[in-house]
Amino acid sequence: MARMVEMPEKALKLQCTLAKEKVLSTQSTQLSYLLVEVIPVGAGEAERMPLNISFVLDRSGSMAGEKVANLREAVKLVIDQLEPDDIISIVIFDDRAEVLVPSQPASDKEGLKRLVDKITDRGGTEMSKGMRLGLNELRKNMGRDRVSRMVLLTDGQTFGDEDECIRLAKECQEFGLPIVAFGLGEDWNEELLDEVAGATSSSGGFSEFIQEPSQILMHFQDVLRSMKGTVAKNAYLTLRLVQGVSPRQVWRVLPLISNLGYQPLSDRDVQVPLGDIERDVGQAILVELLIPPRPAGRYRLAQAEVSYDIPSRNISGEKVRTDVIIEYTTDEAAAKQVNAKVMNFVEKATAFRLQTQALAAAKSGDYERATRLLRQSATRLLSIGEKELATVALEEAKRLEQGEGMSSVGTKRLRYETQRLTRRLSEQQGQE
Repeated sequence: MARMVEMPEKALKLQCTLAKEKVLSTQSTQLSYLLVEVIPVGAGEAERMPLNISFVLDRSGSMAGEKVANLREAVKLVIDQLEPDDIISIVIFDDRAEVLVPSQPASDKEGLKRLVDKITDRGGTEMSKGMRLGLNELRKNMGRDRVSRMVLLTDGQTFGDEDECIRLAKECQEFGLPIVAFGLGEDWNEELLDEVAGATSSSGGFSEFIQEPSQILMHFQDVLRSMKGTVAKNAYLTLRLVQGVSPRQVWRVLPLISNLGYQPLSDRDVQVPLGDIERDVGQAILVELLIPPRPAGRYRLAQAEVSYDIPSRNISGEKVRTDVIIEYTTDEAAAKQVNAKVMNFVEKATAFRLQTQALAAAKSGDYERATRLLRQSATRLLSIGEKELATVALEEAKRLEQGEGMSSVGTKRLRYETQRLTRRLSEQQGQE
């Protein structure tokens, strides 16, 4: 008698939802929104991979006082939450760079914290020197069974080494190493930090604005929580589209909003790198599809597949897949029904896109277009209940109408708070 073999439960679930499951059978091409959710489930939630984290910290003269004091306390609290098999390194930089804590297990917590207490402010700012040493320290303990991050924080403008910073970020991406880049206060170059972190976005890198020194701890804790919650690595989404269906844009909408773009594999296959998958949030991808006219009936638009690794279980290239089905109908009432969750993501991604375009227009000196886009973004933000951020957009539009440039704080708030709009939604749902 044959013995049944119980197959292990997959660590990820793939869920595809269309904004409209039914569309009109017309003679023209239509726009369709597809939400692809990668959801950690089952046995995968229990997995823990040891960490490899390097803090690359600005200690220039502008960090004096409250900034450096909060920085020290934030790093020490992170150290308290590391496990003995986690690896930590700390690099400090001004116009020089120094390895304060060489890459090592986080076992002697008190000794590590005594070293952190030695961080003081001095000198100018050359960020690339710190990034180079941080990368060197991380490479000593990188491995497929560890979750690695460079946590970069600066409060100022780096001097003359922007190109080297970008080159080092691209080198980090070659190693699959995400950079989480934090700008503290008002006087730092958001375009440079965006480009540095963005070079590693396919691995999970991103940039963020810390308005007040007291918020450093919260942001460092978020990074640590995300790293500890990683259940799968090296994830890729592949969409195999049927004849006549084409992608227009691909957005990551969880954990943060960003325009991912995509890599064509063939005429109808596209691939999107997802990087690490986090336990409490997973990932969600919003795809804009152009779909062809069809007679009434049910049709497959695509097959979605996610491949991923779970190094702690020695699993590589695990796959989960599902079909995307749509119904063409002649019933106009049925075709008007929309999925509220998907459209909420669409609205938030649109608000992010509008402010991104507005900032670009303002930078180029096209204040009229920037003003119009900011007002459109404010309307979107109000429609989804983001009154405070909508007010910021309207205030910046007013500044442009009066011939002034956009304020530094307003620019940064719009740039970075709109990318977190969907994360707020997920956190609220998790509390319910």
